[in-house]
Amino acid sequence: MVVLTERAQRRLTMETVEIAADTTAIRSLDWDRDRFDIEFGLQNGTTYNSFVIRGEKTALVDTSHEKFRQQYIDTLTGLIDPAAIDYLIISHTEPDHSGLVKDILALAPQVTVVGSKVAIQFLEGFVHQPFKQKIIKNGDRIDLGNGHEIEFVIAPNLHWPDTSFSFDHKTQILYTCDAFGMHYCSSSTFDEDLAAIEEDFRYYYDCLMGPNARSVLSALKRMGELPEITTIATGHGPLLRYHVSELTGRYRKWSQAQAKEATTVAVFYVSDYGYSDQISQAVAHGITKTGVAVEMMDLKAADWQEIRELVSSAAGIVIGMPPVSASGNAQAAIGTILAAAKAKQSIGLFESGGGEDESVYTLRNQFRELGLVEAFQPIRITETPGEATYQLCEEAGTDMGQWLTRDRSIKQMKSLDNDLDKALGRISGGLYIITAQKGDVSGAMLASWVSQASFQPLGVSIAVAKDRAIESIMHVGDRFVLNVLEEANYQALMKHFLKRFPPGADRFAGIKTQRAENGSPILLDALAYMECEVVSRMECTDHWIVYSTVQSGRVSKPDALTAVHHRKVGNHY
Repeated sequence: MVVLTERAQRRLTMETVEIAADTTAIRSLDWDRDRFDIEFGLQNGTTYNSFVIRGEKTALVDTSHEKFRQQYIDTLTGLIDPAAIDYLIISHTEPDHSGLVKDILALAPQVTVVGSKVAIQFLEGFVHQPFKQKIIKNGDRIDLGNGHEIEFVIAPNLHWPDTSFSFDHKTQILYTCDAFGMHYCSSSTFDEDLAAIEEDFRYYYDCLMGPNARSVLSALKRMGELPEITTIATGHGPLLRYHVSELTGRYRKWSQAQAKEATTVAVFYVSDYGYSDQISQAVAHGITKTGVAVEMMDLKAADWQEIRELVSSAAGIVIGMPPVSASGNAQAAIGTILAAAKAKQSIGLFESGGGEDESVYTLRNQFRELGLVEAFQPIRITETPGEATYQLCEEAGTDMGQWLTRDRSIKQMKSLDNDLDKALGRISGGLYIITAQKGDVSGAMLASWVSQASFQPLGVSIAVAKDRAIESIMHVGDRFVLNVLEEANYQALMKHFLKRFPPGADRFAGIKTQRAENGSPILLDALAYMECEVVSRMECTDHWIVYSTVQSGRVSKPDALTAVHHRKVGNHY
């Protein structure tokens, strides 16, 4: 079934696949979705995966996004009589997976909804009607018969506080919803082509799971107590069957690197209010780009003792304002944070955008009186957040991370052997400005680590520091302009782009530009420009090496020379 939405190119299709004995995947394929929460510009759309497990009893694992309502219901009822569904297992209640719970309850009022305590509480506030329910704890089981015994693994904060995994002992399939997924839409049900998916797999981890690295490690530990897992049935993208060990191993490696960081920021939010979840993820992603660890905690579900312990150990605190009418737990949590906060900790506040946020300035003043240092100006949400808002939030997080790591950065600058430092500094490079525009998001970066990398096709490599704002729009498939600075006329541009811009600031204010064919700005005072497209990225500790092909270019002054950057030392720019 193919459905075209208001724009003809928007394809929504359904697919059913038998993935194991008595087990069917229902895949809602959103081929052309180009943005998802904080991820700026999905290159390959996304999928929403749901599953039917048939024993003597039948379980439905998750539903789909409401945009697929009729297609999903038609597909589900074509597979099974809704009256035969005994259990609806909710991995977590984010709307892209639970958006059709009301519809399922209308079709199958006899169903028992299964989920963690927090998930059931969230659903009660969402469906506004009584329903049969079963709250599960870690290790609990449901026997569907014919060998299909479902064991539950509680995995909070991946990436919502209510997440649980489900393991079918007969098929050895682990249903993980958001964890181990990716925004990647293709006709392939499984992960046969690792090279095709690994960029999206890593990007998804960085955006949604990296800020919850310690929770990832806890989930992996509990997964290790299960029998062999042959398939991971994710909520987004292809299911993992051919590279389960490799890809879970990458989650472990990335999370261990993040979790071992001595510096931690506590990010508090209200998961089911306004845009608190999305904004907190954007801020957290910006923080983790600087190598600072993040621990996220939902104010509604948090234990007061856990809040105190987290605040007392954190170097920084970020709070998404709860509504004035928030539950007693959320309001009391704010008081607990204030009581545990210490002078010289870094603080950042944002509105959740629900329309009735607590005053951000009242709380700001209270933290100031306690001696906390404001890492970024309070983020106010006056309308539905767009790409520019999420970019601002990410940059605010990066500012906080850079502030917290300033002493470490200075120490690293002094750590190289003096002779080696001077020798490395003799590697010179040209001076360039990278400019990019993607939707409402724009960026620019002064660069000198640029080199031609191939003849066929013409390609260049650029080293981009992980904490650069522009890094978020230099992923595979993204396009940008490489502007070459002129030896006799580079000072003004260099001075401008060396400035430290506040979060969300227009990098091109006062600069003469014109639009390239790929949509990015061309600097009119540059010596030359090239239009490029990112083909691949390689991780190198604190930088990404970005390889890009060159589609077109032009030189404004054929006889002029490129500006060259000579350094005296090799451990900083």
